[in-house]
Amino acid sequence: MKKTKILNYGRQWIDDEDIRGVVQVLKSDFITQGPRVQVLENAICEYVGAKYAVAVSSGTAALHLAVRVLKIERGKTGMTSPNTFVASANCFLYSDLEPSFADIDEKTYCISPEEVKKRIDARTRVIIPVHFGGQPAHMERIHDIASRNNIYVIEDATHAMGSKYENGASVGSCYFSQMTVFSFHPIKTITTGEGGVITTNQKELYERLSMLRNHGITKDREKFHNRDSKENEPWYYEMQDLGFNYRMTDLQAALGISQLIKCDGFVRRRRKIANDYDNSFGILDWLTIPHVRPGVFSSYHLYPIKIDFEKIGSTRSEVVSRLKEEGINTQVHYIPVHLQPYYQKNFRFKPGDYPQAERYYAQCLSIPLFPKMTDEEVGRVIRAVLRLAP
Repeated sequence: MKKTKILNYGRQWIDDEDIRGVVQVLKSDFITQGPRVQVLENAICEYVGAKYAVAVSSGTAALHLAVRVLKIERGKTGMTSPNTFVASANCFLYSDLEPSFADIDEKTYCISPEEVKKRIDARTRVIIPVHFGGQPAHMERIHDIASRNNIYVIEDATHAMGSKYENGASVGSCYFSQMTVFSFHPIKTITTGEGGVITTNQKELYERLSMLRNHGITKDREKFHNRDSKENEPWYYEMQDLGFNYRMTDLQAALGISQLIKCDGFVRRRRKIANDYDNSFGILDWLTIPHVRPGVFSSYHLYPIKIDFEKIGSTRSEVVSRLKEEGINTQVHYIPVHLQPYYQKNFRFKPGDYPQAERYYAQCLSIPLFPKMTDEEVGRVIRAVLRLAP
């Protein structure tokens, strides 16, 4: 009897070109941070339309540095969506900022501009909108609110490589923000194994980010504080800030360069699968398909459905088990951050604080969507989900 292939909710696609690129680095003089990192950064800039890019070791590292580089005074507040991975909020804590949240839009599951406007106060210094599932948040309105209140904006685009705003600009161009953060985890649009990048159009931020990812060290003689007699000391460097070892390796960068060439193809396939799901599930009265705002272009990192579990007479755990028996692994994105024990204990968040995020969480389930899925595998998922009907 043929064994059923397991389909996870997300998966990387590595081909022979990717492998050759990594092998070339293994045979070169550099395997840690070297020239391939700069090549990847330049390619990212060209792809998203930003002036500068700083590659780092993970999306979490990117979020950390993006907040840290702003030099916000201790005790001020950073705001993000409760419907996200914990890293989007943890990055505030790393810089001694107090985390806060604004509830999500009930249709897009992204942070709501109306909630942002309602919840910001005199202590709010930075907002991190999350482009959930690949759909851009309503950045024009968030940018307008932030500008009027002298608040920084960092886009969490860890789901959104290949996505575009209503104006046609690519997410990552920093059209509406000071910085944008991407992740290259294996389940994301493109991968470097682990890794991430920060894009910006501000030279000062770029230079400080570059230094912070490397222990706060510079070897640029033009920037030395101690310039006397350093011309004859080629070994000399200066640590000018408390930085971190968040460098990306050339091995990772080589994979990223190869992956980026295929990014548009990956996105087209993701969108085709999402369209197949939409056509199959859109008429069901017990399932809600993802809503994409008119005019935006989503890269569909996720395909989160909402299920009326009461209507189908099953719990979410039962549905997850039934699908798993058919070789289909699902995931929940996300447990609202404010409901995590750490945040409840230390910041007194409680159930009911962000009702839209909590209602979404009670019904959500992400089903498999990744470029390497075949049409037959997509059909398997569709048939399995339809069999959940009451």
